[in-house]
Amino acid sequence: MNFRKRKKSALPAFQLTAMMDVIFLLLCFFITTSVFSQGEYEVSITLPTAKSDKIPERLPGEIILNIDVDGKITLNQQELSIDVLREKLKKISSFYPGQPIVLRADKDTKYENLMRVIDTCRQADIWNFSLATREEEKK
Repeated sequence: MNFRKRKKSALPAFQLTAMMDVIFLLLCFFITTSVFSQGEYEVSITLPTAKSDKIPERLPGEIILNIDVDGKITLNQQELSIDVLREKLKKISSFYPGQPIVLRADKDTKYENLMRVIDTCRQADIWNFSLATREEEKK
């Protein structure tokens, strides 16, 4: 004789705990990356204005070079000399041809400081660069 009670098998259920963990991790990842991507913009730089109404979309992997009033060059919040910048750009262009670069020069920086960085980009075989501006304020 069989005295064991037969247990009813439980209906298969969808495990929400694992899915909630994945969603939470994705949320943390996207929040962290959005915060760090904003750190590329130097606060002390005032961009010149332009009348264009369209703000260009950021390209994936673009490099942002900041040039302040005194001509100091900043990349990833590190101040670089022109020679160090040239070497970094040469390495980048050898690994990633066509690498986009955004030059953010202060509106009061000397033209020669900006041209020095543009010449360095050209010497490093980087031709895909753009100049950042801000939208002109409506009156």
